[in-house]
Amino acid sequence: MKNIYGMKKRAAVLKIYLLCITLFFCIESKAQVKQTENINQVWMGYFNQTRFSNKLGMWTDVHLRTKEDFVNNFSTGIIRAGITYYINDVTKFTLGYAYVNHFPADAHKKISQPEHRPWQQLQWHTKYGKKRMMQWFRLEERYRRKILNDSTLSDGSSFNWKLRYNIWYEIPLSKKGIVPKAWSFIVNDEVHINFGKQIVNNYFDQNRFFIGTKYQLSEQNNIQFGYSNVFIQTAAGNKYRNINAARVFFFQNIDARKKVK
Repeated sequence: MKNIYGMKKRAAVLKIYLLCITLFFCIESKAQVKQTENINQVWMGYFNQTRFSNKLGMWTDVHLRTKEDFVNNFSTGIIRAGITYYINDVTKFTLGYAYVNHFPADAHKKISQPEHRPWQQLQWHTKYGKKRMMQWFRLEERYRRKILNDSTLSDGSSFNWKLRYNIWYEIPLSKKGIVPKAWSFIVNDEVHINFGKQIVNNYFDQNRFFIGTKYQLSEQNNIQFGYSNVFIQTAAGNKYRNINAARVFFFQNIDARKKVK
């Protein structure tokens, strides 16, 4: 009975959290409707988490996002890697580096803008019967090259910190649970907060909400696809972007430890 009560309580907290996030951004979008740019994109990603021993592992992910109208050029490319320390089987800390390429845009129409992004992350997993929840806190240090004009980068970089909180919840659609050849329902929300001396108007950076499905290809591999809404506050403070994205992510979770016979 205690387990059932606990599961119901956690589910209620998750529903309240998602409801608050949705209501907040609905109010914000209505208040700023004349200053909100609506964009359609495709987000593609590959994720790999490999565990080498009881304590050490590796994180890798690669992303490519289109610019607008779903298939019109590219907006962003990301390569991220890190070393993971396993505190225990459900909690891990990762220290890593990401290279981000911002493809030509309005402020730099003839060149790409590079960004270097060290990052640190605490991630943990929780099981509620056959359901699963994943959460993380990620801290990023963003160094973006300054832009001189449409075709020239300037010396030096702008800098700010970014804190991200991600909550991910999976409900299996099979009575057997999360097993190969089975489907799951996914709901995911991630909030991004900026801070640092160069942040003036947009301490709130963005919110990413995702709803979709997952197909478990094998014990190690799965593919997730669905709809993502990304609501962004720009550095101007009173201008917003509302991105409607078709998201397709491929995940690999590999346990390379030697099995004890």
